Amino acid sequence: MDMDFLKKFQWLNRAECRISEKSLIINAHPRSDFFISPAGDKKSSDAALFFTETEDEFILKAKVTHSFKSVFDAAALMVYSDETCWAKLCFELTDFGSHSVVAVVTNGFSDDANGVKIPGNSVWLQITRKDNLIAFHYSEDGTNLEKVRFFRLPVNKKVKTGFVAQSPLGGGGEFMFEDILFKTGGIADVKKGR
Repeated sequence: MDMDFLKKFQWLNRAECRISEKSLIINAHPRSDFFISPAGDKKSSDAALFFTETEDEFILKAKVTHSFKSVFDAAALMVYSDETCWAKLCFELTDFGSHSVVAVVTNGFSDDANGVKIPGNSVWLQITRKDNLIAFHYSEDGTNLEKVRFFRLPVNKKVKTGFVAQSPLGGGGEFMFEDILFKTGGIADVKKGR
């Protein structure tokens, strides 16, 4: 896919990155995350987010890959309204030692739900948004979607959406996004991701 559309993307917490004809590689900052602890004892908003802004309904999909060096290292897709209202879909090294699809939804505080375990270091992630409805899906083959979560979140009309590289306990590293699809309009069924 032509990656020229990424030239219009911006940074929240700028990081080093490389854009080629086939991939986006972001170098995560050490000790970086987006998370507001449900216990109220931790708030982080310093991970790299490479984003575009839109008021439209959209699908954002990418194959994500990384090396799973440190606990909570993740490549993620995100929809971001403001500092306390956002959601991210991660491919993460969990504190249970698994490579898992993880959903984090934040509305004042973050919830954190480990999902399916994935063999290997790559998986496709997808966010679909229509108004305040958001769906998270993953795919092991890039085609057949499995639902992770379908929810309502009081986001602003205009949101940021894009790619996150995080390393909350680690020293950072490279996080790759390939087969990127960003499509606005024409969302028939948010829950099914199409």
